[in-house]
Amino acid sequence: MNAYIYPGQGAQFPGMGKELYELNSEAKNLFEKANEILGFEITKIMFEGSAEELKQTRVTQPAVFLHSVILSLTNSRFKPDMVAGHSLGEFSALVANKALSFEDGLSLVYKRALAMQKACEVNPSTMAAILGLADEKVGEVCAKIDGIVVAANYNCPGQLVISGSNEAVALACEKMKEAGAKRALPLPVGGAFHSPLMEPARVELEQAISETQFNQPICPVYQNVTAKSSTDIDLIKENLIKQLTAPVKWTQIVQNMVADGATSFTESGPGKVLQGLVKKIHREAEVSGL
Repeated sequence: MNAYIYPGQGAQFPGMGKELYELNSEAKNLFEKANEILGFEITKIMFEGSAEELKQTRVTQPAVFLHSVILSLTNSRFKPDMVAGHSLGEFSALVANKALSFEDGLSLVYKRALAMQKACEVNPSTMAAILGLADEKVGEVCAKIDGIVVAANYNCPGQLVISGSNEAVALACEKMKEAGAKRALPLPVGGAFHSPLMEPARVELEQAISETQFNQPICPVYQNVTAKSSTDIDLIKENLIKQLTAPVKWTQIVQNMVADGATSFTESGPGKVLQGLVKKIHREAEVSGL
Protein backbone atom coordinates (compact mmCIF):
# COMPACT_ATOMS: atom_id res chain seq x y z
CA MET A 1 0.00 0.00 0.00
CA ASN A 2 1.15 3.53 -0.80
CA ALA A 3 1.47 6.07 1.98
CA TYR A 4 2.02 9.71 1.03
CA ILE A 5 3.65 11.92 3.65
CA TYR A 6 3.91 15.71 3.89
CA PRO A 7 6.64 17.75 5.61
CA GLY A 8 6.22 20.63 8.03
CA GLN A 9 7.95 23.91 8.78
CA GLY A 10 11.73 23.66 8.40
CA ALA A 11 11.70 21.88 5.02
CA GLN A 12 11.79 25.16 3.05
CA PHE A 13 14.76 26.24 0.90
CA PRO A 14 15.43 29.21 -1.44
CA GLY A 15 14.17 28.49 -4.97
CA MET A 16 11.61 25.93 -3.80
CA GLY A 17 8.90 25.20 -6.36
CA LYS A 18 10.53 27.25 -9.15
CA GLU A 19 11.22 24.27 -11.43
CA LEU A 20 7.70 22.93 -10.90
CA TYR A 21 6.25 26.35 -11.81
CA GLU A 22 8.34 26.63 -14.97
CA LEU A 23 7.81 23.08 -16.27
CA ASN A 24 4.14 22.43 -15.48
CA SER A 25 1.32 24.72 -16.67
CA GLU A 26 -1.17 23.25 -14.15
CA ALA A 27 1.29 23.94 -11.33
CA LYS A 28 1.84 27.48 -12.63
CA ASN A 29 -1.91 28.16 -12.49
CA LEU A 30 -2.13 26.90 -8.91
CA PHE A 31 0.86 29.00 -7.80
CA GLU A 32 -0.70 32.10 -9.39
CA LYS A 33 -4.05 31.33 -7.76
CA ALA A 34 -2.17 31.17 -4.43
CA ASN A 35 -0.76 34.68 -4.96
CA GLU A 36 -4.34 35.94 -5.39
CA ILE A 37 -5.67 34.12 -2.31
CA LEU A 38 -2.82 35.33 -0.07
CA GLY A 39 -2.81 38.89 -1.40
CA PHE A 40 0.97 38.96 -1.93
CA GLU A 41 3.44 37.30 -4.31
CA ILE A 42 4.55 34.30 -2.31
CA THR A 43 6.04 32.84 -5.50
CA LYS A 44 8.54 35.73 -5.64
CA ILE A 45 9.74 34.93 -2.09
CA MET A 46 9.82 31.18 -2.78
CA PHE A 47 11.71 31.45 -6.07
CA GLU A 48 13.95 34.47 -5.40
CA GLY A 49 13.88 35.17 -1.63
CA SER A 50 16.67 34.51 0.87
CA ALA A 51 16.65 31.76 3.49
CA GLU A 52 15.99 34.48 6.07
CA GLU A 53 12.88 35.74 4.25
CA LEU A 54 11.59 32.19 3.90
CA LYS A 55 12.04 31.60 7.64
CA GLN A 56 9.20 33.95 8.66
CA THR A 57 6.30 31.79 9.87
CA ARG A 58 3.76 33.73 7.76
CA VAL A 59 5.79 32.81 4.64
CA THR A 60 7.21 29.40 5.58
CA GLN A 61 3.94 27.65 6.26
CA PRO A 62 2.08 28.58 3.06
CA ALA A 63 5.30 28.06 1.04
CA VAL A 64 5.85 24.49 2.28
CA PHE A 65 2.12 23.76 1.92
CA LEU A 66 2.07 25.01 -1.69
CA HIS A 67 5.14 23.08 -2.78
CA SER A 68 3.85 19.88 -1.13
CA VAL A 69 0.27 20.05 -2.38
CA ILE A 70 1.03 21.19 -5.94
CA LEU A 71 3.54 18.34 -6.35
CA SER A 72 0.77 15.85 -5.51
CA LEU A 73 -2.04 17.51 -7.46
CA THR A 74 -0.04 17.72 -10.68
CA ASN A 75 1.59 14.26 -10.59
CA SER A 76 0.00 11.44 -12.61
CA ARG A 77 1.57 8.81 -10.30
CA PHE A 78 -0.26 10.19 -7.26
CA LYS A 79 -2.53 7.39 -5.99
CA PRO A 80 -2.63 7.35 -2.19
CA ASP A 81 -3.98 4.53 -0.03
CA MET A 82 -3.30 6.61 3.10
CA VAL A 83 -1.80 10.02 3.93
CA ALA A 84 -0.16 11.80 6.88
CA GLY A 85 1.62 15.08 7.46
CA HIS A 86 4.08 16.31 10.08
CA SER A 87 2.51 19.30 11.90
CA LEU A 88 1.74 21.83 9.13
CA GLY A 89 1.98 18.89 6.70
CA GLU A 90 -1.32 17.53 8.02
CA PHE A 91 -3.09 20.36 6.15
CA SER A 92 -1.26 19.36 2.94
CA ALA A 93 -2.33 15.74 3.53
CA LEU A 94 -5.97 16.82 3.91
CA VAL A 95 -5.92 18.64 0.56
CA ALA A 96 -4.21 15.65 -1.06
CA ASN A 97 -6.95 13.28 0.17
CA LYS A 98 -9.68 15.74 -0.89
CA ALA A 99 -10.95 16.47 2.64
CA LEU A 100 -10.14 20.15 1.94
CA SER A 101 -10.11 22.13 -1.29
CA PHE A 102 -6.84 23.72 -2.41
CA GLU A 103 -8.26 27.20 -1.73
CA ASP A 104 -9.62 26.40 1.73
CA GLY A 105 -6.47 24.51 2.71
CA LEU A 106 -4.27 27.48 1.78
CA SER A 107 -6.53 29.96 3.59
CA LEU A 108 -6.46 27.86 6.77
CA VAL A 109 -2.67 27.44 6.60
CA TYR A 110 -2.19 31.19 6.24
CA LYS A 111 -4.54 31.92 9.16
CA ARG A 112 -2.68 29.30 11.21
CA ALA A 113 0.69 30.87 10.35
CA LEU A 114 -0.46 34.40 11.32
CA ALA A 115 -2.03 33.14 14.56
CA MET A 116 1.13 31.22 15.49
CA GLN A 117 3.36 34.19 14.70
CA LYS A 118 1.19 36.38 16.93
CA ALA A 119 1.33 33.82 19.76
CA CYS A 120 5.14 33.70 19.45
CA GLU A 121 5.35 37.49 19.83
CA VAL A 122 3.16 37.44 22.96
CA ASN A 123 5.16 34.63 24.63
CA PRO A 124 8.87 34.54 23.73
CA SER A 125 9.56 30.81 23.55
CA THR A 126 11.54 28.15 21.73
CA MET A 127 12.14 24.46 20.93
CA ALA A 128 15.10 22.08 21.20
CA ALA A 129 15.96 18.65 19.76
CA ILE A 130 16.93 15.97 22.27
CA LEU A 131 19.03 13.18 20.76
CA GLY A 132 19.83 9.77 22.21
CA LEU A 133 17.39 9.68 25.12
CA ALA A 134 14.33 7.44 25.51
CA ASP A 135 10.98 9.16 25.00
CA GLU A 136 9.83 8.27 28.54
CA LYS A 137 12.97 9.79 30.07
CA VAL A 138 12.48 13.04 28.12
CA GLY A 139 8.93 13.24 29.49
CA GLU A 140 10.15 12.61 33.05
CA VAL A 141 12.77 15.36 32.83
CA CYS A 142 10.25 17.86 31.40
CA ALA A 143 7.77 17.07 34.20
CA LYS A 144 10.34 18.06 36.85
CA ILE A 145 11.17 21.47 35.32
CA ASP A 146 9.61 24.53 36.93
CA GLY A 147 7.95 26.31 33.99
CA ILE A 148 6.39 25.35 30.67
CA VAL A 149 8.32 22.70 28.73
CA VAL A 150 6.78 19.65 27.05
CA ALA A 151 7.57 16.89 24.55
CA ALA A 152 6.39 18.35 21.23
CA ASN A 153 7.56 16.15 18.32
CA TYR A 154 8.10 12.38 18.58
CA ASN A 155 10.15 12.29 15.36
CA CYS A 156 11.77 8.84 15.57
CA PRO A 157 13.32 6.67 18.28
CA GLY A 158 16.10 8.67 19.92
CA GLN A 159 15.00 12.00 18.44
CA LEU A 160 12.41 14.03 20.29
CA VAL A 161 11.78 17.80 20.21
CA ILE A 162 10.80 19.71 23.35
CA SER A 163 8.93 23.01 23.37
CA GLY A 164 8.29 25.76 25.93
CA SER A 165 9.42 29.04 27.48
CA ASN A 166 13.02 30.10 26.78
CA GLU A 167 14.13 29.60 30.41
CA ALA A 168 12.42 26.22 30.87
CA VAL A 169 13.78 24.83 27.60
CA ALA A 170 17.33 26.00 28.43
CA LEU A 171 17.14 24.35 31.86
CA ALA A 172 15.61 21.19 30.38
CA CYS A 173 18.48 20.93 27.88
CA GLU A 174 20.99 20.92 30.76
CA LYS A 175 19.00 18.29 32.67
CA MET A 176 18.62 16.12 29.52
CA LYS A 177 22.43 16.02 29.11
CA GLU A 178 22.80 15.08 32.77
CA ALA A 179 20.25 12.29 32.20
CA GLY A 180 22.36 10.86 29.36
CA ALA A 181 21.21 12.64 26.17
CA LYS A 182 23.90 12.64 23.46
CA ARG A 183 22.93 16.17 22.42
CA ALA A 184 20.40 18.89 23.26
CA LEU A 185 20.21 21.34 20.37
CA PRO A 186 18.23 24.61 20.48
CA LEU A 187 16.29 24.97 17.21
CA PRO A 188 16.09 28.17 15.11
CA VAL A 189 12.30 28.53 15.42
CA GLY A 190 10.07 31.48 16.26
CA GLY A 191 8.33 29.93 19.24
CA ALA A 192 7.04 26.96 21.24
CA PHE A 193 4.97 25.11 18.66
CA HIS A 194 2.86 22.16 19.91
CA SER A 195 2.91 23.40 23.50
CA PRO A 196 0.38 25.12 25.82
CA LEU A 197 1.95 28.46 24.77
CA MET A 198 0.13 28.09 21.42
CA GLU A 199 -3.29 28.29 23.12
CA PRO A 200 -4.13 31.80 21.72
CA ALA A 201 -3.39 30.50 18.19
CA ARG A 202 -5.47 27.37 18.82
CA VAL A 203 -8.49 29.50 19.73
CA GLU A 204 -8.12 31.56 16.54
CA LEU A 205 -7.69 28.46 14.38
CA GLU A 206 -10.69 26.73 15.96
CA GLN A 207 -12.90 29.55 14.70
CA ALA A 208 -11.45 29.33 11.18
CA ILE A 209 -11.73 25.52 11.01
CA SER A 210 -15.34 25.56 12.25
CA GLU A 211 -16.26 27.93 9.39
CA THR A 212 -14.52 25.84 6.68
CA GLN A 213 -16.18 23.22 4.45
CA PHE A 214 -14.66 19.75 4.88
CA ASN A 215 -15.46 16.90 2.45
CA GLN A 216 -15.40 13.11 2.64
CA PRO A 217 -11.74 12.11 2.10
CA ILE A 218 -10.74 9.61 -0.60
CA CYS A 219 -8.44 7.74 1.82
CA PRO A 220 -7.64 7.73 5.57
CA VAL A 221 -5.48 10.44 7.16
CA TYR A 222 -3.29 9.51 10.14
CA GLN A 223 -3.48 12.49 12.48
CA ASN A 224 -0.75 14.03 14.63
CA VAL A 225 -2.77 14.15 17.85
CA THR A 226 -3.89 10.50 17.96
CA ALA A 227 -1.50 8.83 15.44
CA LYS A 228 -4.61 6.92 14.28
CA SER A 229 -6.34 6.86 10.91
CA SER A 230 -9.62 8.64 10.30
CA THR A 231 -12.09 9.38 7.52
CA ASP A 232 -14.65 10.93 9.89
CA ILE A 233 -14.94 14.65 9.07
CA ASP A 234 -15.96 15.76 12.58
CA LEU A 235 -13.10 13.83 14.18
CA ILE A 236 -10.61 15.15 11.61
CA LYS A 237 -11.63 18.74 12.43
CA GLU A 238 -11.49 18.12 16.19
CA ASN A 239 -7.96 16.65 15.98
CA LEU A 240 -6.80 19.45 13.67
CA ILE A 241 -7.86 22.03 16.27
CA LYS A 242 -6.08 20.17 19.09
CA GLN A 243 -2.92 19.83 17.01
CA LEU A 244 -1.43 23.26 17.82
CA THR A 245 -1.08 22.60 21.55
CA ALA A 246 -0.54 18.81 21.41
CA PRO A 247 2.53 16.78 20.44
CA VAL A 248 3.18 15.44 16.92
CA LYS A 249 3.22 11.63 17.26
CA TRP A 250 5.20 10.93 14.08
CA THR A 251 6.92 7.77 15.31
CA GLN A 252 3.55 6.30 16.25
CA ILE A 253 1.94 7.42 12.95
CA VAL A 254 4.55 5.57 10.86
CA GLN A 255 4.30 2.47 13.08
CA ASN A 256 0.49 2.47 12.67
CA MET A 257 0.69 2.96 8.90
CA VAL A 258 3.07 -0.01 8.63
CA ALA A 259 0.77 -2.11 10.85
CA ASP A 260 -2.12 -1.20 8.53
CA GLY A 261 -0.25 -2.38 5.43
CA ALA A 262 1.92 0.54 4.20
CA THR A 263 4.98 -0.73 2.35
CA SER A 264 6.06 2.39 0.43
CA PHE A 265 6.27 5.96 1.73
CA THR A 266 6.41 8.84 -0.77
CA GLU A 267 7.32 12.30 0.54
CA SER A 268 5.56 15.08 -1.35
CA GLY A 269 7.22 18.42 -0.68
CA PRO A 270 10.56 20.12 -0.22
CA GLY A 271 13.44 18.09 1.23
CA LYS A 272 13.82 14.50 2.39
CA VAL A 273 13.51 14.85 6.17
CA LEU A 274 10.48 12.57 6.54
CA GLN A 275 12.02 9.87 4.33
CA GLY A 276 14.95 9.76 6.77
CA LEU A 277 12.65 9.56 9.80
CA VAL A 278 10.58 6.75 8.24
CA LYS A 279 13.74 4.66 7.66
CA LYS A 280 14.76 5.16 11.30
CA ILE A 281 11.31 4.06 12.49
CA HIS A 282 10.92 1.12 10.06
CA ARG A 283 14.11 0.05 8.30
CA GLU A 284 12.35 -2.18 5.72
CA ALA A 285 10.10 0.60 4.39
CA GLU A 286 10.59 1.78 0.81
CA VAL A 287 10.97 5.57 0.72
CA SER A 288 11.04 8.04 -2.17
CA GLY A 289 10.12 11.61 -3.10
CA LEU A 290 7.66 12.91 -5.68
